[in-house]
Amino acid sequence: MKFHYEFDIPALQSPIGHRDHTLMIGSCFTENMGEKLSKHLFRVLENPNGVLFNPVSVAEALHQYIDAPIFAESDLFYFNEAWHSWKHHSRFSGTTPAQALTKINEATLAAHLFIKKASHLFITLGSAWVYQLTEQAEKYAPNFVAANNHKAPASWFTKKLLTPQDITDLYEPLVQKLRQVNPSLQIIYTISPVRHVREGMVENNRSKAALIQAVHSLVANDSNSYYFPAYEIVIDDLRDYRFYSEDMVHPNYHATEYVWEKFLQACTTPETKNIIKEVAAINLAVTHKPFFVHSEQHQLFLQKTYQKMEALQSQYSFLDFSSQIELLEVQLRP
Repeated sequence: MKFHYEFDIPALQSPIGHRDHTLMIGSCFTENMGEKLSKHLFRVLENPNGVLFNPVSVAEALHQYIDAPIFAESDLFYFNEAWHSWKHHSRFSGTTPAQALTKINEATLAAHLFIKKASHLFITLGSAWVYQLTEQAEKYAPNFVAANNHKAPASWFTKKLLTPQDITDLYEPLVQKLRQVNPSLQIIYTISPVRHVREGMVENNRSKAALIQAVHSLVANDSNSYYFPAYEIVIDDLRDYRFYSEDMVHPNYHATEYVWEKFLQACTTPETKNIIKEVAAINLAVTHKPFFVHSEQHQLFLQKTYQKMEALQSQYSFLDFSSQIELLEVQLRP
């Protein structure tokens, strides 16, 4: 008996491989997938502005990566003993303006250089609800959409639901601009399966519906775009609260692993899948915690693992095992 409904996922036109450069931007689900890709030695740049949920902030960030503006103190605001940017996640905040600006400008420059050579752009949209600043908010004009609320008072924001047309109007010129900078860039859209229940269950579904409609319109009008159905895999294929964490909002480990497997099937080649298996085995070996690190048996195990890495790297010169080698060297006897 089948206890879930599997459906076919069309293959990505230009599969992602270890030689490629993939820029990933959007919700926390982006970070889940980005972490897996990085762990398996894909060349990934993940969320240069931090986690972004709404389409407006994602679009503004992508314009920022293309134009590479220099952020100044006038772009920040001071609240709760720290300096923040309304365009960035709190991990870019600092106790001084200089501290925040260094992180922001370094990340912007890195993204600017990366987007020019990227083969794939992975956009995950989380919610069509946006929070606009009111006149009570610090800095920026009213109606500016905040990427992160930085735990500011509720009176600083007003809420608005974007329509599918609002979203397509934002992204159609953005896609053209991206194509001018990088004509071969393949855009992969996905909708986060994370529920935004803070808005309410009905409101969450209205939001997801707006995102889905907009994204499918964008894909239909751009031959080098693709939709990966992460949302549908969790909601319609797995379709069970067993695949959510305790908060009943975020997909759990098993759901994320299932989506990852589906992603590999649809978006990578057989060669890439084989490399992933080899890298996963090496990752398991280097993170193994023995009882006796300096025993002859474990030292031999480390040497064999090192030899496997060397053999794999000689076969695939584009793989970078530097972090794995670092973990091994800590355990090797002097």
